[in-house]
Amino acid sequence: MNQSKYPAIDLSNLKTYSIKERQSKVEIDAFAKPYQPGGSMNSFLASLPHILKANDLHALINHMIDAIQHKRPIIIMMGAHVIKCGLNPLLIDWLQSGYISSIALNGAGVIHDTEVALFGTTSEDVATALDDGSFGMVQETPAFINAALKEGRNMELGFGESVGKRIVESDNCPNSHLSLLATAYTCNIPVTVHVAIGTDIIHQHSNTDGATLGELSHRDFKIFCNQVKNIGDGGVVLNFGSAVILPEVFLKAISVTRNLGHHVHKFVTANFDMFQHYRPQVNVLQRPTKTGGTSYQFTGHHEIMIPLLFAGVKEGVAGGII
Repeated sequence: MNQSKYPAIDLSNLKTYSIKERQSKVEIDAFAKPYQPGGSMNSFLASLPHILKANDLHALINHMIDAIQHKRPIIIMMGAHVIKCGLNPLLIDWLQSGYISSIALNGAGVIHDTEVALFGTTSEDVATALDDGSFGMVQETPAFINAALKEGRNMELGFGESVGKRIVESDNCPNSHLSLLATAYTCNIPVTVHVAIGTDIIHQHSNTDGATLGELSHRDFKIFCNQVKNIGDGGVVLNFGSAVILPEVFLKAISVTRNLGHHVHKFVTANFDMFQHYRPQVNVLQRPTKTGGTSYQFTGHHEIMIPLLFAGVKEGVAGGII
């Protein structure tokens, strides 16, 4: 009989023990249950396994329900893609329900929200328009936003406040009911805008004033800090798809508020994105909660994950069992 020329370890003397003595991480009670046709959203959520990310989703939903019931802040930071995914109606519903304390956007979020309000359409074909240099060269969007910012600067308003006010007061915004900025302005809920110069299409137009962008965005940073100072002991901060700017802004806001003596500890953070990036992981999930708190990370498409989260929270607030 042939035998390998390489020596092998002898397994006959391994020490074993009964599975009854082992601590196992999965129990059958946590298994998923088949969904029954005609069931409610609550029954769907109850059918999910209480394992891994499904368990995290249950936990985050319960944290948010608790924050709403105890009137703790829920802050949403989001990239512009969330608006392009058609999710404004869900966010508007939450603004009007009083669930959201504030929203933080990058500059592109303002552009898409404004175009929705003005024209009912947004998001150009960048690759095609870039070929001939027409990318970002529409006239109406920068004219509207820059006029709003100029007026807001004279009134010492914030960036988001200025554009929201102009949308509300304009006779040329037939879709203002679908605008986050307009709804938040009407509901007296701050939408702060955190701009990086050169990242947005309005910056390439001659009617854009850098000093105005900087002044109003800096004012919004201070408004944002004033919201962050209240998240301790049960507040929730959600980051929807901002990979760099808003995680960096959040980290600085945490430092500012703690420096000023506010108890910004023991809160909950969560990051939702199609890909997981360095800055949301460390600046939203890890570093801010190091002194106490809980963080969650979910990977998936906004147009599926955010409606699922929102539906679960609304179901729970209405008395469903999550």
